[in-house]
Amino acid sequence: MSRLRVTPTHGQGRGRLYVSLRDGTTVAWYDKDTGRVSLLSGAGRDEVLSVLAPYLTGEVTVGPPRVPTPADLDRLSLHPDDDLAPNRPGEALHAELDALGAAASARSSASPAPSTSSTSPSSLLSRRWRQDPRQAELLAQETVGDRLDGLEGAGWRVLHSIPLPGAARIDHLAIGPAGVLAVRTLPARKRRVRVDDPMVRVGRAAPAPHLRWARRAAERASRALAADVRPVLAVVEPARLDAPPMPTGVRILRDTEIAVLASLGGVLKPADIESLYATARDRHSWLRV
Repeated sequence: MSRLRVTPTHGQGRGRLYVSLRDGTTVAWYDKDTGRVSLLSGAGRDEVLSVLAPYLTGEVTVGPPRVPTPADLDRLSLHPDDDLAPNRPGEALHAELDALGAAASARSSASPAPSTSSTSPSSLLSRRWRQDPRQAELLAQETVGDRLDGLEGAGWRVLHSIPLPGAARIDHLAIGPAGVLAVRTLPARKRRVRVDDPMVRVGRAAPAPHLRWARRAAERASRALAADVRPVLAVVEPARLDAPPMPTGVRILRDTEIAVLASLGGVLKPADIESLYATARDRHSWLRV
């Protein structure tokens, strides 16, 4: 039995057949409109063509995903509401915490002064806002976002807080000479982080499948951009990081190690980077992944 499976999907207005591993990772797709089989890493050409054989019609072209052309870019005249480039790191968290803070301020203004024997609802709401765990998550996303933005001088383009269908988000998307990276942020200030693929445990908290979530984000980005996207887990300020050298398909970095990406290259040329960035910043590119 083949380790690959074929799934029909209609994405970005085109009928496609996606080829994926048993864990759901896409390794290729067949675009019936253009007669092209686009190959990603994870499976060989012959293996992909074998599983697609019952579906192929006429002559097909096989190769890596094509990069958008200048003609493609001409069609990307974005309305400001559809442009993701202005998004701040943790954009969605900013909105949630701003709403909570505004509610605390409004309650405080409307409430009479509390008595000495009790705590007012407005004080409780204000305290909850200050202690909300999303504050730490936002700080971590801002830290990683700032370090990724610092790669711009090395030819990288970066987007933050990309919304996906189903209320999911990609924390950061970095496009540069070393390829396309979907970066998931993990706040771990002064806590030990232990990785046992796909689970990650931060301090004494219950383990969570952060590596699975990172792979899934990269998978969805790959479909949106028709390009090979690799997952990265960025661990922010851990006291200790216990992780295997390279979990399958996921790169794990401390936030202080992000700068090393500036020295990597050999995957994308400057024109390719700009083309992919133009596609990625369009909100509509992410509606069907």
